[in-house]
Amino acid sequence: MNLILAEDTRKTSVLLKHYEITTPVIPYHQHNEHNLTPRIVERIWKGESIALVTDAGTPGISDPGFLLVRECLAKGIKTECLPGATAFVPALVNSGLPCDSFYFEGFLPHKKGRNKIMEFLKDSTQTMVFYESPFRLLKTLELFSVTFGPARRAAISRELSKLHEENVRGTLAELIAHFSISTIKGEIVIVVSGKDD
Repeated sequence: MNLILAEDTRKTSVLLKHYEITTPVIPYHQHNEHNLTPRIVERIWKGESIALVTDAGTPGISDPGFLLVRECLAKGIKTECLPGATAFVPALVNSGLPCDSFYFEGFLPHKKGRNKIMEFLKDSTQTMVFYESPFRLLKTLELFSVTFGPARRAAISRELSKLHEENVRGTLAELIAHFSISTIKGEIVIVVSGKDD
């Protein structure tokens, strides 16, 4: 292995040190992936072996990786994926909402495009899955309440598979009330029921 790309080199370095892996590590995240990808693809094309790791979950699922895989495939470079635990799957199952068919949005845009996505989803009959930051959770729940109605069933999963895991279910109005008085930390998955026929 010639190089490891890491979403957060501090976190990855702890793991690498534990296993006595001394391969060089450089940051690869949403702020540099557009600039760095062509150079990385060129290095792989020339024969180097490069790995990409993310903080948690599977690379490319709401994490860096999509651009690198797409560019490698465009050049005929073989890629391999070893999945990590992806938060939306246990959140979807734990929600108690139908999971035979679902729509995964990941993180909503902060501003531009958010309303267009909400307009697209407002009449969806599929269960919908979103990632969200603890800092924007209430604002997003309020947007969902306006778009889908306050009585729409939903579930919030937080810090899945970690010490402080929490799963809260109820209507959007109930979830807004709950998280208005709770301290919100950690990685969050929101699961919202689809529109009833």
